Amino acid sequence: MFQYFVSACIAILICMTLLWVISVLVKNVSIVDIFWGTGFIVVNSIYFYLTPELFARHILVFVLVVLWGLRLSVYLGIRNYGKGEDFRYQEFRRKYGKHRYWWFSFFQVFLLQGALIVIVALPLLGANFNTFTNKLNVLDYIGLLFWIIGFIFETVGDYQLAMFKKNPDNIGKVLNHGLWKYTRHPNYFGDVMIWIGFAFFSLATECYWPIVGTLIMVILILKVSGVALLEETITDRRPEYQDYIKKTSAFIPWFPKKTS
Repeated sequence: MFQYFVSACIAILICMTLLWVISVLVKNVSIVDIFWGTGFIVVNSIYFYLTPELFARHILVFVLVVLWGLRLSVYLGIRNYGKGEDFRYQEFRRKYGKHRYWWFSFFQVFLLQGALIVIVALPLLGANFNTFTNKLNVLDYIGLLFWIIGFIFETVGDYQLAMFKKNPDNIGKVLNHGLWKYTRHPNYFGDVMIWIGFAFFSLATECYWPIVGTLIMVILILKVSGVALLEETITDRRPEYQDYIKKTSAFIPWFPKKTS
């Protein structure tokens, strides 16, 4: 199993180094965000390729990772096209200085995200390495159910948000219909459900420790770069968001509260 992991680390290191070189040339670190989903496809493809014998779980997980990763990368690519560098990275440039940030970004952004990809992807390592039969069990089907629910929430949530932002009449307003009526973050909720699904595929092989990758992904989404970061700034930009917070579930979908 360790050999699989090391191979994935080397592949991601190569990808991140090439991506960093491109970011220096185009002066845009944001391209790393587009690679996030693709990075998991790279890691799981390494595991898939190194597996000596392919079984049903290998193929199922491979297809699910490709569908999730490709959709996410395409969506982010379309969303970010022509918009320049994300404000987070622009702030880092100002903080560290443009003459220093070009090399500092390799460690702070590219190596960090590469490390997170291989760590979060640990359930994929467990699912691939520990599978020795074509038989799927109840945990596989539970994992598939979680993945399907998550994929629907993430895809539909992203689509509804994109359509909402496309309408100039919605500038400064809050999206509070569709899936966004039941949770303030349907796309992040979907992402968590997907990674819980991948954890179940690892559990189905009786390989338990890799689910730490899913736990780290949940912490990142809830406390670091997802929900927490977004809600820290959105209230200042959209005053109606405070009322939205009072009525709408923070994360797990539920019926909106009635307010006076």
